[in-house]
Amino acid sequence: MTDPRRAVPATTELLAAPPVEAALRRWARPVVLAAVRGAQEAVRAGEIPAVEAVDGVVARLPDRPSSLRPVLNATGVVVHTNLGRAPLSATAREAVASASGYTDVEFDLGTGRRRRRGAGALAALHAALPEAGAVLVVNNGAAALLLAVTGLAAGREVVWSRGELVEIGDGFRLPDLAATTGARLREVGTTNRTTPEDYAAALGPATGCILKVHPSNFRVSGFTSSVSVRDLVALGAPVVVDAGSGLLRPDPLFPDEPDLATALADGAAVVTASGDKLLGGPQLGIVAGRAHVVESLRRHPLARALRVDKLTLAALEGTLLGPPAPVWQALHARPAELRARCERLAALVGGEVVASEGAAGGGGAPQVPLASWAVALPPRYAALLRRGDPCVVGRVERDRCLLDLRAVPPEADDEIVEAVRRCT
Repeated sequence: MTDPRRAVPATTELLAAPPVEAALRRWARPVVLAAVRGAQEAVRAGEIPAVEAVDGVVARLPDRPSSLRPVLNATGVVVHTNLGRAPLSATAREAVASASGYTDVEFDLGTGRRRRRGAGALAALHAALPEAGAVLVVNNGAAALLLAVTGLAAGREVVWSRGELVEIGDGFRLPDLAATTGARLREVGTTNRTTPEDYAAALGPATGCILKVHPSNFRVSGFTSSVSVRDLVALGAPVVVDAGSGLLRPDPLFPDEPDLATALADGAAVVTASGDKLLGGPQLGIVAGRAHVVESLRRHPLARALRVDKLTLAALEGTLLGPPAPVWQALHARPAELRARCERLAALVGGEVVASEGAAGGGGAPQVPLASWAVALPPRYAALLRRGDPCVVGRVERDRCLLDLRAVPPEADDEIVEAVRRCT
């Protein structure tokens, strides 16, 4: 009997095979070598014949350049943190692709000298938020708040309402973040009620700033009171407002959601927010406010550690210069149109069309339900669709798998049809 180990193709022989040579142009050499060794071991163990070794190498190579899988979000939650928050617009994706090589991100092509980093993206943000004296971007919303508090209150006191000492996702507590700045937290008021007098009594020579935090993913109702930005500004200390969800200006869909433009118009020294929530852009933190304050934060040593890369700057600029972002379109989708899409999908794959309730997500507008429609399927479909290609993530509710199309682009409906059919 012939020893199968004698039939194992040599590494050089496999690397010279055209399909493997092509793989070397796409994948790192160690990745391809690992696949070669895996195929050789399979031949040695008698699992595949030697003539199939090249196919064995190709089968062991990655099928995509990243372990992150594209997902069709049929949960009804538009800004879904676990699914990457805001999907980028086509314009933003084009901008990212254009910026993937060498760019003039910090270079003036006219003078041949260095210039302000990301000037185009910052100009686009400033144009969208003219109420600000100046704007700055850092790597996320928490970083924006960290930089603002550090720059204004390190070694001093931050005056903060007890009703706004919030914890957000994954056990992340904003008071813990503030403590890392070297500032001392001065709590005022109670959990449900804080008055202007509470703030005024706490102010003094040690005050670095007053901090007003968007309550994010919860609301306190009943016997409550809080203090407006305008009334806080009247107390005389710099006011930092964490607007959280990144709503640039008022939107009738979210009448109670704080927005950056209003806070700035009311006199806030600095307003911070996330870029990948209601703005619909990439992950970043927005810092907007009085020109001299923002400039001092830009020159702070911490700003260098928190700065964004060229791809983020490109995505932000593309988001602002392009048509309404996918997040905006999903939030403002008309229920009647969603129902019509669901009826078409149900007619093709079966299932029942049912009323659904979506949400903005990402900590934005937590008490604003978004009337929607969904296709209800047996619950077993939920796991099957998550493991499919394309991957479809719905939600399980009342022993049904619901596919809410609010956050699904209409052009992707046929992909969902095919995904469901593969599960039957």
